[in-house]
Amino acid sequence: MKRATQRSISSPSSFYGMFFALCLPLVLQNMITLGVNLADNIMLGSFSETALSGAAAVNQVQFVYQQLLMALGDGIVMICSQYWGRQQTGPMKKIMAFGIRIALGIALALFLAVTFFPAQVLHLFTTDAAITAEGIRYLNIIRFSYLFFAVTQICLACLRSVGTVRIAFNLSVQTLIVNCCINYVLIFGHFGAPRLGIAGAAIGTLTARILEAAVALWYLFTREMNLKMKAADLLHIDSLLSMDYIRVTAPMMVVSGLWGLNTAMQTVILGHMTSEAIAANSAASTLFLLVKAMPAGASAASAILIGRKIGEGNLREVKKDAVRLQKIFLTIGICCGIILFFLRIPVLSMYDLADSTRAMANSFLIVLSIITVTMSYQMPTNNGIIRGGGNPGFVVKMDLISIWGIVIPLSLFMAFVVKASPLVVVCCLNADQVFKCVPAFIKANYGSWIRKLTRD
Repeated sequence: MKRATQRSISSPSSFYGMFFALCLPLVLQNMITLGVNLADNIMLGSFSETALSGAAAVNQVQFVYQQLLMALGDGIVMICSQYWGRQQTGPMKKIMAFGIRIALGIALALFLAVTFFPAQVLHLFTTDAAITAEGIRYLNIIRFSYLFFAVTQICLACLRSVGTVRIAFNLSVQTLIVNCCINYVLIFGHFGAPRLGIAGAAIGTLTARILEAAVALWYLFTREMNLKMKAADLLHIDSLLSMDYIRVTAPMMVVSGLWGLNTAMQTVILGHMTSEAIAANSAASTLFLLVKAMPAGASAASAILIGRKIGEGNLREVKKDAVRLQKIFLTIGICCGIILFFLRIPVLSMYDLADSTRAMANSFLIVLSIITVTMSYQMPTNNGIIRGGGNPGFVVKMDLISIWGIVIPLSLFMAFVVKASPLVVVCCLNADQVFKCVPAFIKANYGSWIRKLTRD
């Protein structure tokens, strides 16, 4: 797998083979990573609805943070995959070193914010005193995982840039097993352990994140033979390459931050509407994000392939590959929508929810199963093809207009002025996943989006 991305991709069969060789491990990794949150939610939902809601509020903070780290990682992949196409590993190491420093800085800032202002942070998502109290118990432990999570995400991005993706899947399996075992013991107090509830879930996640970071670092510095990274490489920073990275990554962080805030705003708005809406949204959105791992994996694999092809100088085939990819995205979208629709009932049956809360979550998932189809096309087209081709500015402008110019104002108006139902508000909050398909299609097929990011 390590040298797989060095082969020339010309025929459709070899292109599809390479795409799925990259995509499937990334999909499985994303699904299992989100499965950790799903396991937390299911076990906490069986423990108490208040504990579930408290963890859900904290996880919105984690989600925004995760989006920022993903943007940093995507910036590394975008630039370094082009350098990898040119077989230049020296610039890659310097860019990676700079990316790790930024990620650790963000982790430290978030840690300090939730340490000194935990209640204020949680009040952004809920005004319920019981939910806030449970959320603070969870946050007091989970905050220590932020540093380890940052290290893991940047290490995996470094590996993705050279096509090494299976280690991410292996790490995710390890994390899921460790987290679920500790959750089972500490949430419910099995095998003589104390019955810690939401604190037990936080301990399980923290332990898994520490182990995950340790293995990722070990693999990057001892087993990855393409990069041959050494600890001393983290000390070397190049000002020109760092500026290249900032120019590419800053717009992507804006987009990812906006997307994270948009998702968090869903909890904010619904959490201020009815007491049961936040629990229903947590159950529905966790399953939705699990299915979303498929288009997310397609997006990451596309960015690797497009970036590498540009780095090799095969610009004639780049747009041909973009057409092939869009056909794959549509197929993935239809499959994801069907899967989400039929999974909703068995998954919701695992939660100990009130009947009204379960019915609301079921309605959310029916809407989201339709949204999934359009999201599976526009997201990888924008983030995998257009952004992966070196043009993140287009995605920034589109998200600024769609999310903050249309979606959030419309959702706030419907929730607090019209007093619409939570289901209508969820439709408004996800409307951008539908209408962003049009500009994505036009730009990918008729616009100019290929940019060379490497230095000669």
